[in-house]
Amino acid sequence: MKIFGLLISFTLFFFSPFVCLANYDSNFTRQPPRPLFIVSHGRPKFHPQQVHVSLAGKDHMRVTYITDDKHVASIVEYGKRPKKYDRKTAGESTSYRFFFYSSGKIHHVKIGPLQPNTKYYYRCGGHGDEYSFKTPPSKFPIEFAVAGDLGQTDWTIRTLDQMRKRDFDVFLLPGDLSYADTYQPLWDSFGRLLETLASTRPWMVTEGNHEIESFPIEEHISFKSYNARWLMPHAESLSRSNLYYSFDVAGVHTVMLGSYTPFDSHSDQYKWLHADLRKVDRKKTPWLVVVMHAPWYSTNKAHYGSGEKMRKALESLLYRAQVDIVFAGHVHTYERFKPVYNKKADPCGPMYITIGDGGNLEGLALRFHKPQSPLSAFRESSFGHGRLKILDNKRAHWSWHRNNDEMSVIADELSFESPRASSHCRRSKSF
Repeated sequence: MKIFGLLISFTLFFFSPFVCLANYDSNFTRQPPRPLFIVSHGRPKFHPQQVHVSLAGKDHMRVTYITDDKHVASIVEYGKRPKKYDRKTAGESTSYRFFFYSSGKIHHVKIGPLQPNTKYYYRCGGHGDEYSFKTPPSKFPIEFAVAGDLGQTDWTIRTLDQMRKRDFDVFLLPGDLSYADTYQPLWDSFGRLLETLASTRPWMVTEGNHEIESFPIEEHISFKSYNARWLMPHAESLSRSNLYYSFDVAGVHTVMLGSYTPFDSHSDQYKWLHADLRKVDRKKTPWLVVVMHAPWYSTNKAHYGSGEKMRKALESLLYRAQVDIVFAGHVHTYERFKPVYNKKADPCGPMYITIGDGGNLEGLALRFHKPQSPLSAFRESSFGHGRLKILDNKRAHWSWHRNNDEMSVIADELSFESPRASSHCRRSKSF
């Protein structure tokens, strides 16, 4: 198994679209990328695996799991006490083929209504282990963990371990999940790797370029694996595509955008986003967060300008809606920008954060443009994850936690207020 992992690591490393070999000055010694960490199943075919949970509309959660046995039912039993399941819900299932690969039975079960800030115990398919999750609170404070470009290396494990050491309510992943890159068993390995954490707190994800998995000649359907395995609440948010959607939690409206599906003014995504932002009630959800894969603002040489077309198409919508913060991945680094709009400092604009440093195989993007732009408040190429704690209607705290083998170090943090707190930024929507 180790030889197999090293072989896959070698292949993906040299054929990946970006491999950074340059050095970047810093007092911190950065670690090199590490080989793939392959997680096998080793349990009976009927045993549920790759369990993860996600938000699925008001007071509901979606439980997703996979079984190799196609006869296992799509059911989830759950309750508030261990081994005492007083509720049972049936769901749906799917599967897919990708060339010579055939997936297991992928189960999606939407359960609820659930009480906020409550621990539930559950069992999938009537077999196997008991799991538990805690629902998010219904009001502030609420804490999000954020990390993009995860992959499945030793650094991924370190990121997940550091996240686990301090509780959070919802995890946001701005694209590039498994780095399977058409090799489908890596999707299964990824699901097993994150199960311990993803089965306990809702994971809300959007797609990256590594989820496209399309061959122009033989495989015409993009995002086949991603859409089958990571069903997000697009229907609940009136989106016709699983590649973009929104959800409410506590007092936060979060919009997950698709960087690799049409976004021009004639596209379905643009029209959906326009309608979604118009419906936001800032009295009910005073905070507005956006997550995407390709960053609109970056001073790193890797993938420079990759999000520019999308920025030109959608930035004005986000600005007029008074979005507070925008997360992106794609560039394997961490960078926080001052509030900005149309490439200029603007106290009423969103704060943009690139956080594509979860632990991918390709390594870190070390080459920044010099001198540092006055718009860029902090930048560093290290593996890590972020924490967004929203305290009340106006105040929040952001921190970025650098991974360093045995500990997590807060390398950047900021307490800030929503631009709406300033009378200078208060304005009516002009859609």
